[in-house]
Amino acid sequence: MDMVEEIRRFNRTVTQRVGALNDAYLSRDRPLGQARVLWEIGPDGCDVRALRARLDVDSGYLSRLLRALEGDGLVAVERSDGDGRVRTARLTKTGLAERETLDSRSDELAASILAPLSERQRTRLVAAMAEVSRLLVASTVDVAATDPRGAAAEECLRAYFAEIGERFENGFEHDRSLMPDEAAMTPPAGVFLVATLHGDAVGCGGLLFEDNDSAYLKRMWVSSSVRGLGLGRRLLAELEWHAAASGARTVRLETNRTLTEAMGLYRAAGYREVEPFNAEPYAHHWFEKQL
Repeated sequence: MDMVEEIRRFNRTVTQRVGALNDAYLSRDRPLGQARVLWEIGPDGCDVRALRARLDVDSGYLSRLLRALEGDGLVAVERSDGDGRVRTARLTKTGLAERETLDSRSDELAASILAPLSERQRTRLVAAMAEVSRLLVASTVDVAATDPRGAAAEECLRAYFAEIGERFENGFEHDRSLMPDEAAMTPPAGVFLVATLHGDAVGCGGLLFEDNDSAYLKRMWVSSSVRGLGLGRRLLAELEWHAAASGARTVRLETNRTLTEAMGLYRAAGYREVEPFNAEPYAHHWFEKQL
C-alpha cells in the first residue's frame, strides 16, 4: 500500500472513530465544526482573524459557524472600540457551560477509545498519536520568501535577537553585527524566508548572494514552540535551493559557540568548519558547504 492510500485510510478511520461524521457531535445538537469553534474561542475570547488562522478555514465558512453559534446564544462577536476592523468572539454564559459539557464528553470519548485496549496497547496508541500530531504540525508549517522589512520577518528577527541576546556570553548588539541591515536580503541581492504556522511566524533565515559564486547565510532562527519538528533542516534546505538557483556554488556562514544545536544542524547537513572568512564579532566558528 502506498503512502497516499495509507494516509487516506488513516483519515477515514479517525473521522469515523471520533464521531466527526455525525451531525450531533458528542451527542450534542451541533456538528464538529461548531464544537471546535467553541473550544478554540475559549474562556478568554479570541480575535476572529486569529481564530480563522488557527483553524485554517476561510472567512466565509467561519462567519457561518459564528452566526450559527450566535443564533444559539452561545457566542457574541464584538467589534474593538479602538479599531472597527478587529472583531473578537467571546463565549456567553451559556456558551461557557456548553464548552464544559463538550470537554466532559470529549474525556468520555477518549476513555472509550482506551478502554478496550491492554495497557501496552494504550501506551503504544498514545505515543503514536503524539508522533502523528507532531508530524502533522510539521506538515502544516508554510515556508515562503518574503520582504525582511515586513511584519512577519520583523517579528522573527525581534525574537531571534532577544534569544541570542540572552544566550551569548556578552549579550548582542545588533549594530555591531556585520549585517545590521536585513533589508539587503531581497532579490536580486538575496532572499529572506519566513516560516509560519497558523498565521504565526515561527522561523526565518536569509541569504546574501556574493560576487564570488557563494551565498552568505544569516539570521537562521526557529521558535522554541516548534523545535524538534525538523523545521531548521527544512529552512536550511530551502535556503540552499535558493542559493543554487542564484548560481552560487558555496554557502558560507558563521555562528556563536553557544549555539551548539545550530552547529549540530550544520554539520549534519554537510557543512565543514573552515578558517574565519570575516570579522563577525559574535562568531567563533565558520562553516561552508559546496553545493
